[in-house]
Amino acid sequence: MSQLSTLQDTLKSLRFGETANNLPALLEKAEKDNVTYAAFLMDILSYEQKKREEKQIEKRLKWATFPYYKTLEQFDLNEQQSMSKKEFNKLKELLWIEQLYNIILLGPPGVGKTHLAVGLGIQAIHQGYKVIFTSMGELIHTLKTEEITRKSQTRMKRIRKADLVVIDDLMFMVCFASKKFRRLQRKV
Repeated sequence: MSQLSTLQDTLKSLRFGETANNLPALLEKAEKDNVTYAAFLMDILSYEQKKREEKQIEKRLKWATFPYYKTLEQFDLNEQQSMSKKEFNKLKELLWIEQLYNIILLGPPGVGKTHLAVGLGIQAIHQGYKVIFTSMGELIHTLKTEEITRKSQTRMKRIRKADLVVIDDLMFMVCFASKKFRRLQRKV
């Protein structure tokens, strides 16, 4: 077994899988740049840390179940008369998550509420928060079937663990529930 293979196996046993896979390129770069041992060790540790953070973000994005990937940078604030640049920047800072504030985005269809919510969720994930996106209909279904299906149990467990829960179509569902409630009152 070669020294490179032994090093890669050792790195894998220490759970430095990304570094083990990229070790030949890291060694080549270190030799070419003529770096010190300490600098090389720092490069290895930094590389592994970066890869782990990327995987964590990727995992959290998958876990969040966003309907699409649109960032806050893609949000056109010029089309929003009801939100100032200052308000937008305050939302982007995400201090409201730490302060345990809830945010409700109101407006007619097509004004960008979901895009803004997804963008804030993506921003939160990049800052280390656990986020989950659900529609009100999905949430109600999950709550109704939590005791019956493992899928709903898993979903509710993730919702409870999340730092930020984005509930889309909230107002539509509230209106629908209130109309249904009025119909039931008339029958009684």
